Amino acid sequence: MTSRERVLATLAHTPPDRAPRDLWVLPYVTLFRKQELAALLQKYPPDIDSPELSPGSNNRDLERVAQAGTYTDEWGSVWHVAEPGVVGEVKEPVLSDWSRLSHFVPPPHTHTPADWDHVNRACDASARYMLSGVCARPFERLQFLRGTENLYIDLAYDTPEVRTLIGIVHEYYREEVARWSRSAVDGIMLMDDWGSNTSLLIHPDMWREVFKPIYKDYCEIIHGAGKAVFFHSDGNIQAIYPDLIEVGVDALNSQLFCMNIEELGVRYSGKITFWGEIDRQSVLPFGSPDDVTAAVRRVRAALDCGRGGVIAQCEWGKDNPAQNIEAVFKAWE
Repeated sequence: MTSRERVLATLAHTPPDRAPRDLWVLPYVTLFRKQELAALLQKYPPDIDSPELSPGSNNRDLERVAQAGTYTDEWGSVWHVAEPGVVGEVKEPVLSDWSRLSHFVPPPHTHTPADWDHVNRACDASARYMLSGVCARPFERLQFLRGTENLYIDLAYDTPEVRTLIGIVHEYYREEVARWSRSAVDGIMLMDDWGSNTSLLIHPDMWREVFKPIYKDYCEIIHGAGKAVFFHSDGNIQAIYPDLIEVGVDALNSQLFCMNIEELGVRYSGKITFWGEIDRQSVLPFGSPDDVTAAVRRVRAALDCGRGGVIAQCEWGKDNPAQNIEAVFKAWE
């Protein structure tokens, strides 16, 4: 099987020749652990990739976090980077004061025809399954614009201003999703971190009222273009697993080890593709390769029923030993 065929079989819940591999590499590793990264990718090449909009377009994001300091994002919020190679935090949200809302305009969609030509050529030339870059993260963007504490208060009081801002953000990302859906990528990625270690960050009923229709809208656009929906969310999101399946998410990347992995397997195997992961809070940074192997075996026992539906994904963070990341893919083999 080619990589693309392997992922397509997995999404269709038919047996691939092996579980597709997907490695997420955080900026610190890309910037400061290049030799280790190159060695691992040569030994365990991934089956999933993403095209750049234009050559070198990913360099800007790396340059922003290559050293400590501040930068202003495209929406006008100021990020503080405290440690080189580690994504920072918004400390100066552009809409911390609602008085600015009446003059607020989201950034333009600046992708040129040449950008999309480059994307399409890269997809056509690759045997890997090609996934869009992150293109829709409405809940996180709202936090970046208002500040997290402000946003929770806004949602609790259901202010007219927050409803207006949700509409602005949704329409922006709706267009972004539509643009990527017209390209040659195989799947579109959405993301929002919805969970703490123990529960959803807002009440599930509020999530279903405010945010579920937004994701449903994106999924309909993506499926209408014949592409798959890949969704990432950190934390314990077990309460909304059935909702994400209902709106049309095809592959879900979640922190399995914050939830009851075995229960997820019983309830949702065959209904959605489990897109990783392996515990990055304790096992990958602090465990031994044997601990990593045991974690992979637990995931496989719970979720891998031999009919596809599982992607061998993990995230390589700043303090993860290279041998632990290698142990993930060795165990999946």
